[in-house]
Amino acid sequence: MADLRDTIHIDAPAPLVYDLVSDLTRMGEWSPECERVSWRGGATEAVKGAQFVGYNRRGTLRWITFGKVTAAEKGRHLAFDVFIGPAAISHWEYFIVPDVDGPGCTVAEEWTDRRAAASRAISERILGDRRSLNKSGIRQTLAALKRSAEGQHHR
Repeated sequence: MADLRDTIHIDAPAPLVYDLVSDLTRMGEWSPECERVSWRGGATEAVKGAQFVGYNRRGTLRWITFGKVTAAEKGRHLAFDVFIGPAAISHWEYFIVPDVDGPGCTVAEEWTDRRAAASRAISERILGDRRSLNKSGIRQTLAALKRSAEGQHHR
């Protein structure tokens, strides 16, 4: 079960929204913490098993994470695990549900904390309360994704 979950309605088709979310190289456009993502190991898109590097920042602090796509159901669901070194730190999921009666969709973003207790304590001292930061970050990410998707859809 996810530690955090938030949703937003987007007035754009689910396939378009999925294409935006699954292009992880664009995550820096929406996330307040992720500056950019680059594929690694020959990956060029979000398919199960694809790996990537995340470049993150909070204020003057910068760090790198490594990720692996765990689910990629076109138009509907994207999930990935994030690691620092060999340690799993989080699991992220996006669920995209098309409207029954229109061209829009509802997007849910979920975060599950996978840090061990000791690394959680250290991380909280350095980065602050991850739960509060991610709660705000998810809202900001979803709002930015909405602006981008609706802007493309209504061109």
